[in-house]
Amino acid sequence: MTRPKHLHTKIFLDSGDPEETKKAIKLLGFLDGQTTNPSLVAKNPQVQEKIKNGESFTTEALFDFYKNTVEEISKQIPEGSISIEVYADKDTTPEKMIEQARIMNSWIPNAHIKLPVIASGLESAEALSKENLRLNMTLVFNQEQAAAVYSATKNAFVSPFVGRLDDRGENGMDLIKNVQTMYEAGDEHVEVLVASVRTLDHFLAALALKADIVTVPLKLLKEWKEAGMPVPYSSDYNPELSPITYKELTLGKNWQQYDITDKLTDAGLQRFADDWNALLKK
Repeated sequence: MTRPKHLHTKIFLDSGDPEETKKAIKLLGFLDGQTTNPSLVAKNPQVQEKIKNGESFTTEALFDFYKNTVEEISKQIPEGSISIEVYADKDTTPEKMIEQARIMNSWIPNAHIKLPVIASGLESAEALSKENLRLNMTLVFNQEQAAAVYSATKNAFVSPFVGRLDDRGENGMDLIKNVQTMYEAGDEHVEVLVASVRTLDHFLAALALKADIVTVPLKLLKEWKEAGMPVPYSSDYNPELSPITYKELTLGKNWQQYDITDKLTDAGLQRFADDWNALLKK
């Protein structure tokens, strides 16, 4: 099995389980990277078995488990990118995010450190970019957030969550198109990573748009394989959803000059924190 012809998009697995990494590589014959986050780590079968038995983790043990997990994944995709997410809630300081990011970046040679697109996350990103860390700016739900990511970073992914926009009744794939259009005026130091992919239609739309990267759960990679791994040339993804209008924004302003607020970002940040904290000893 080889990469399909005309495939311009890098394929990442969205999972916190190294066993799924093995399955994805065997299924497709290739894999370009993997994204992890606190919620995915919480779903890892080893973690779930421990919780089922009434056990829990200390903070140190949970970070050790996360480290071991990404080390296993990195060995399987040594030439790819592995995204590792810092723990953050609305009160986490930039100093704490930066401290975590430096430690996590030392775990493997092919890390992208995930930071939320909130003020403290962007402040952290700006500082870490000066240290040449590769970043994945996550929980993105609007074009101004993507513009802020462009300004705050030097080498990064921007991760719009299309599925959660669909949940709000908006066409998440419109945001992907809008960010791609906006970035055409830039220097390509930020790659667009399509995240929160829920359906094969999402996945195929990302391929049709020639997004830089799409990250998907194993079940959707199986659906794609069963469909013959098509790479469509066009997409009219779900016209029943409300369109997201393109904004004329100037790239390169100070990131603080963009309106980065979004209720979905706040909710997503809280969800990740809750999933992580549920694993810890009280």
